[in-house]
Amino acid sequence: MQTPGSQSSLHRANLERVVRAVRGAGALTQAEIARTTGLSAATVSNIVRELRELGTIDVRDTSAGGRRARSVSLSSDAGVVVGVDFGHSHLRVAVGNLAHQVLAEESEPFDVDSAADVGFELAERMVDGLLATAGASRAKIIGVGLGVPGPIDAERSVIDATALLPGWHGTNPREELSRRLGAPVYVDNDANLGALGELVWGSGRGCADLAYVKVASGVGAGLVINGQIYRGPGGSAGEIGHITLDESGPVCRCGNRGCLETFAASRYVLPLLAATHGPELTMAGMVRAARDGDAGCRRVLADIAHHVGSGVAQLCNVLGPSRVVIGDELADAGELVLEPMRAAVRRYTIPSAARQLSLVAGALGGRAEVLGALALALREMGDGVLIGAGTPREEVG
Repeated sequence: MQTPGSQSSLHRANLERVVRAVRGAGALTQAEIARTTGLSAATVSNIVRELRELGTIDVRDTSAGGRRARSVSLSSDAGVVVGVDFGHSHLRVAVGNLAHQVLAEESEPFDVDSAADVGFELAERMVDGLLATAGASRAKIIGVGLGVPGPIDAERSVIDATALLPGWHGTNPREELSRRLGAPVYVDNDANLGALGELVWGSGRGCADLAYVKVASGVGAGLVINGQIYRGPGGSAGEIGHITLDESGPVCRCGNRGCLETFAASRYVLPLLAATHGPELTMAGMVRAARDGDAGCRRVLADIAHHVGSGVAQLCNVLGPSRVVIGDELADAGELVLEPMRAAVRRYTIPSAARQLSLVAGALGGRAEVLGALALALREMGDGVLIGAGTPREEVG
């Protein structure tokens, strides 16, 4: 039996500390582990050797600063994690290993306004298909990250925003998907997962304080403070789409008037181009046309960028992030949207907040949320579960 403060309990705590550091970063050199954990280089070396023998980690030779080093990552054979992202018009699923490698990924069209059961059934089928592709079974799943396109009660994991997801009202996505897959499920909204995806894999790497802004059929932001997702007490932090820009403006789906969303989201702005570009135009299609020089699409895109920049400025005045990442299809527009956004931020943000800010395009595009779901599962699983996890498990094909 381990007693608090005993040598064995301290050793176990150090093992978990190293696993936690590697799990959060994906891969670290032993020197980086020492800096991150505060443990001595000798202690880290001993722990790495022990974890390698247990099958928890993989170690390979690399270089850092021109010097030889050893890169440490969680074992690729210790299990798999699953990411499920419900977008407004798609369902994207990915399977990855504990070394932060994506093994299989797929996306299918899906109307999120459909009944929740329809979405869960599709997700279950897609997960099984991707597991087969990756050569794994459900028994290999250690955790599942789930993203939904709307605010969710962080404590109860219940969706109660009827105006945003009427077909999901009162459902508990965590319990339902966990029941179907037989594994622990961690749930968050899509903007938070986009922020986490860019933080771990994309344009947010190395940044402890950032905001990820997503513009699609809605507008939302995922907030990272001190390297952690900030959700707020009710789970609705980052709903910048409902900042009021014009209290006499169009009625928003939330019931208020003149929300940022009514000036930027696809459901409100694409109809402006319907007469000249047809009713089937999508946000991605508008971005492509704008990049090809279409004057109408460039005009609408510039207006969207200005309004989103106004909302970002208010966010920066309150939180002062050092980086804002623009994600999803809007990121593909590059400087066509980034420059007018920067101009709006400069105009409406206090100088001290504007000076420290960099505004950049996301690197992951439409994959940010599903990769964030994988990262969520990797972050939330208990460190103790992973110690020795590689030993009793079958090989992943």
